[in-house]
Amino acid sequence: MTNLNTGDALTIQAPKITRTALALYAGASGDHNPVHIDTDACKAVGIPDVFAHGMLSMAYLGRLLTDWVPQARIRTFGVRFSAITPVNTTPVCAGTVTKVEDGLAHLDLTVSLPDGTVTLQGSAVVTTD
Repeated sequence: MTNLNTGDALTIQAPKITRTALALYAGASGDHNPVHIDTDACKAVGIPDVFAHGMLSMAYLGRLLTDWVPQARIRTFGVRFSAITPVNTTPVCAGTVTKVEDGLAHLDLTVSLPDGTVTLQGSAVVTTD
């Protein structure tokens, strides 16, 4: 059992976002949008290179949560995408407990790039036991 207290924090480094990871995620998720897998299609619309699926970043943030507490304790989990995650970067997922009340812990969550750009912001509520 993981005890959660206001101010507790956890950080994990997601795997490097490679072209292979994007192709595999496209196949697994069914999201074959060319901006994630086809450099030529990106360049044709003015995007310099492919970038990660937003849901892939959310999946890594979900891993942070389930590394912290068992999945059965997660009551809500939501995110908002704020920037793209370029290929060949290594995002960092972070979470902080902002409040513990009535058996529930409220968490702020982020995914950031090495340069500090926040690509995804979210929140979660988990039970404390």
